[in-house]
Amino acid sequence: MAQRHLDPTDPAAAAPPPHPGSASAGTGTNATARGDAGAGPRADADTDALVGYLRAQATEFLRALRRHRESGTGAGTAPATGTATGAGTGPGARKGASAGAGTGTHAGAATRTGTGTHPGANGTYGGPDRAAPPADDVDAARALRRAARRISATLHTFQPLLDADWAEEMRPELAWLSGTLAMEHAYASRLERLLQALHRLSGSTAFPAPRPVGRSTVTTTVPPGVSTVPSVPAAAHPASANRGNLTVGAAKAGALLDRQLTLARTRAHSTALQALGSSRFHAVADKVALLASEVPLSSTGRGAAAAPRPDATPVDLRPLATAAQERLTDAVAALPLVTAGSPYNAEALVHGLSPDPAPHPQDAPWHQVRLLLRLHRYALEALAGAEAGEADDGVDVRLLAAGEALNRHRDAAEAAAAAAQAARTPRIAPATAYALGVLHADQRHEVEAARYAFQHSWRKEPIRLP
Repeated sequence: MAQRHLDPTDPAAAAPPPHPGSASAGTGTNATARGDAGAGPRADADTDALVGYLRAQATEFLRALRRHRESGTGAGTAPATGTATGAGTGPGARKGASAGAGTGTHAGAATRTGTGTHPGANGTYGGPDRAAPPADDVDAARALRRAARRISATLHTFQPLLDADWAEEMRPELAWLSGTLAMEHAYASRLERLLQALHRLSGSTAFPAPRPVGRSTVTTTVPPGVSTVPSVPAAAHPASANRGNLTVGAAKAGALLDRQLTLARTRAHSTALQALGSSRFHAVADKVALLASEVPLSSTGRGAAAAPRPDATPVDLRPLATAAQERLTDAVAALPLVTAGSPYNAEALVHGLSPDPAPHPQDAPWHQVRLLLRLHRYALEALAGAEAGEADDGVDVRLLAAGEALNRHRDAAEAAAAAAQAARTPRIAPATAYALGVLHADQRHEVEAARYAFQHSWRKEPIRLP
């Protein structure tokens, strides 16, 4: 199920670059929030702090781009072209384009990849013998997504201080890049989640392991006389007699999910490779390279960033960050937290397995709150400063726990939708359909548990760790 980038405002749904290690405040969507709704940011939370934060995130983006290029060229991708250090002539060869990333190259050419169509070309999935992509490659893609999310969120929250046309042009491009790079990992984690749930529900181990999608082939030599049949460990909880129908259909359900989600993962992998080699991505990378050296500000932002007069008042970022917090508070107030606070309320199972393939209607407000919470966290990061030496504000445990609960809510909702989609496959056996129905209900129970966890963490008083 493709991730949707909802509009966070929809009610329905020039300082030197900081230290290289300071651009990111966390890894993935469960990143640590620096600051909270009740804590004040540093005293100089003005336009200079915003410029420094955006430069830091642009620097991290370029550094991740270089890491992705270095890991990709040795793992089946075509080497980058036109990467003369600091000597490019195109628009990407800007002054300080690398901003500490150590490349000084055309930002777009850093990740040029081939577009072969034969199996295994450019690391596309060529069969179950493909190895997983290198850890550096996965980490680099994750860092690219993380930096793109933070830049896009900052452009949205503090747009009045930035050039309006530039910000409106950058935000959808960064959302496209982040979403495209996230799809392969999303399908892989969804398949793993569903297979583990089937194993837990049926007590059977006869499920196919998720097949990796990678860039290189691993050849294994088997000594003579050694059996190649994989050993299957004994089930921790053997299937009992009352699990008969579920156990019979679970293996076929797991095989069906494996086929569907592995195919989707393969397509997402190919799409990501094509995106990283496209002119659209090169244009985005060029703009981020410019951002690392110069942040386009509006007339209000430029007046505050320039040398102010003695009687001039610097532009404070806190009102804009407070507006983001208020949007989050209003969205949370519209959620059925009273119902979610009752364990085993079965609210998430009201609609059950519907023939309608549309997303679950009651999930959209929760997904919207997750996006608004992310905007709030990133605004706090910009206020507190992303420099490594300014992490004195500590961690707001409430925001961290709430974000983790909403991430689990999204994962469970998308897994339930994948199980429902598999159950709509024509001409499947009744036992297989039954197992998929039980799996769907299990994931909707996980949705309900995540809502309960969010309600429990959100109503707590803010707790700050040193």
